[in-house]
Amino acid sequence: MLNPETKVWLNGEIIAADEARLSHLTHTFHYGLGAFEGIRSYEVRPGVGGVFRLQEHIDRLFASCHLVTITAEDIGATREQIMAACVDTLRVNGLTDGYIRPVIYLGEGAMGIGALTNPTHTMVAAWKWGAYLGEEGLTKGIDACISSYNRPGHSGTLSKGKLAGQYINSILAKREALSNGFHEAILLNEEGLVTEASGENLFIVKDGQVITPPLGLNILAGITRATVMQLATELGIAVVERTFARDELYLADEVFMTGTAAEVTPVRSVDRRRIGQGSRGPITEKLQSLYFDVVQGRSAPHSDWLTPFDV
Repeated sequence: MLNPETKVWLNGEIIAADEARLSHLTHTFHYGLGAFEGIRSYEVRPGVGGVFRLQEHIDRLFASCHLVTITAEDIGATREQIMAACVDTLRVNGLTDGYIRPVIYLGEGAMGIGALTNPTHTMVAAWKWGAYLGEEGLTKGIDACISSYNRPGHSGTLSKGKLAGQYINSILAKREALSNGFHEAILLNEEGLVTEASGENLFIVKDGQVITPPLGLNILAGITRATVMQLATELGIAVVERTFARDELYLADEVFMTGTAAEVTPVRSVDRRRIGQGSRGPITEKLQSLYFDVVQGRSAPHSDWLTPFDV
């Protein structure tokens, strides 16, 4: 992803990536207390990029920090400065189409888990990243499985935070899925209700309705999730937020996943059970097409979702 010429933004400065090395005693490296975001920029015309829903992503970054008691004063940079850093990092690396990763982490200092005085650092990196679940997955769909790992419950996690240490649950689920020949894992909660995939929100389509688990469950409040729900409503497609278990997943007409990295990816099978016709369904295709029109700057009604910049 990164090469010797890559530059990153660290605590207000653009520096070479190989100068931004972590101390081996970096607190977040040991214990996982940190927040991050995944943001995409798309080339909207030659030499011009557009960062998709940048404000919403940075707002969620600060909300994640608030959840784990990292204050705005600790961060030491404003939302506007980090938004500018995202654009500057793309520009200095010559990227109009790229993936942006802001990270807020605790640095070297006290090594106990109760450390309160370690310095807080903010880093932004950007790189070229294609379809997270594969280009073929966007058109033909992917194969998913129900993970043996449950999504942690409300009393043991802060599911509305995009937090570094929490992702070990998703990593284990994803590694298990890949080892067993699947592209992605779907996690249930302890009551057997579908929550989300290892790194994506989940939707089913049944009888013309788009159905997704409600935010009251232990799921991330996905920005792509909210985008697709709004686009579906604008198309006149009924959107329902409610709980469902794996049997409804198996019997769905269509299943798809959403996320900044995954974009809108259809699911053709779950636990080796074919979903619908075993290919990208018509509602999924319609939403996917409109989503790409929006993020690639071809949809005037939602041009305000893009932060344009020149390279």
